[in-house]
Amino acid sequence: MNSQPTRIQRIRHDLHYRPVVVARVAPLSPSFVSITFTGDALADFRSDSFDDHVKFMFKDPGGESLMRDYTPRHVDLLRRELTIEFALHGDGMAANWARQAQVGDEAIIAGPRGSVIVPMDYDWHLLIGDSTALPAIHRRISELASGQRILVLAQVDHPEDRRQFDSDSALDIQWVTDHEALLEATAALPWPQGEGFVWAAGESSTMMKLRTLLTENKQHPPEAMRIAVYWRRGKANVHEQLA
Repeated sequence: MNSQPTRIQRIRHDLHYRPVVVARVAPLSPSFVSITFTGDALADFRSDSFDDHVKFMFKDPGGESLMRDYTPRHVDLLRRELTIEFALHGDGMAANWARQAQVGDEAIIAGPRGSVIVPMDYDWHLLIGDSTALPAIHRRISELASGQRILVLAQVDHPEDRRQFDSDSALDIQWVTDHEALLEATAALPWPQGEGFVWAAGESSTMMKLRTLLTENKQHPPEAMRIAVYWRRGKANVHEQLA
C-alpha cells in the first residue's frame, strides 16, 4: 500500500467562549433531541467542517460546571443560532440536561478550536458510526454535492432512531443494531473502485477494531481516512483521534 500525500486541510480558529440560551427544543426520535441555541456571541461563530466539535458547557443540578463535546449540526449566522443534536443515552449529565431543556436555559459554547476540511471531490465517501456519530454523518450528507456516491453504515439501538436523509446524492445506507454488526458490515462491504475517503466515529473499542479492519483487511490508505473515538464505556467526555 503506497502512501500518498494527504489532501486534508487543517484550519485553526481562535478560541471563544460564547454565552447562549435555548431558543427551541425539538424531539427527533426516542434517543435524540435537537436543541437550537441563540445569542449575540454567535454572530461570528465559525464551523467549517462536519467533523468539528465544540465544548458544550452547562451546570448540573448541584450547580457544578461541566462540559461535553458535540458536533455543530447547523449554523445560521443571520439569526445567530446554533443547533446541536443530543443523544439521550443512559443517565449522563448532558443527556439529562438535554431531556429537561427549556427555552431560556443558559449554557456556554466554546470552540471549535479548529476544522479538518475533507475535500468533497473524492469518487466516493464512506461514513461509519454509531448513534453518537449520526449528527456528523447527517451534516456531511447535507453538504456533499448532488450525484456524489455516499455509503453509510450506521448503528442505532432502536429502529425508531433510523433517519431519513434528504439528499439527491447516490446514497446507500445500511442500518445495524449493535457494534459487532457494524464491524461485520464493514468487513463484508464490497470496496468501491476509485479514490475514496472513509470517516468513522463512535465507541472506543469498536473504532480501534475498525481502524485495523480498514488498514489491514481493506488496505485503505491512512491518509484517506479519519477515525475518532466519541465515547468510552464507563467514562464521560471522551474525544480522541485514532486516524
